[in-house]
Amino acid sequence: MRESKLIYIASPYAGDIEKNVAFARRACRYAIHQGYIPIAVHLLYPQMLDDSDPAERELGLRLGQQLLRRCDELWVCGDRISSGMAREISEANHLSIPVKNIGAHEIQKEQLPAEMEQVTASGQGLGMT
Repeated sequence: MRESKLIYIASPYAGDIEKNVAFARRACRYAIHQGYIPIAVHLLYPQMLDDSDPAERELGLRLGQQLLRRCDELWVCGDRISSGMAREISEANHLSIPVKNIGAHEIQKEQLPAEMEQVTASGQGLGMT
């Protein structure tokens, strides 16, 4: 059995955080369905670091860069690039890590588990009307 590639997921976080977190979760799900192992540090570190504190935000970015060094590819997910994403892309280029762009339209096709439960509960997707 071959080992799956480790994919660093880069997508916006700041701004509409709830919407951006849902999008990042979809991007991870998309990578999983492609047979890869996703890493999305912006889903992990805000759970334990304060993104509104500049020192903690910088720490999170540095920790993310350490993880990026261990990844096989960086996927730029969505149709806009935030300042944090630009930094990640620059670092990937510096490390000669391949960068792949995945459009928002491709990722939006993924349903999150809670959304699947809603579809199942309403009878959609089960051939019921």
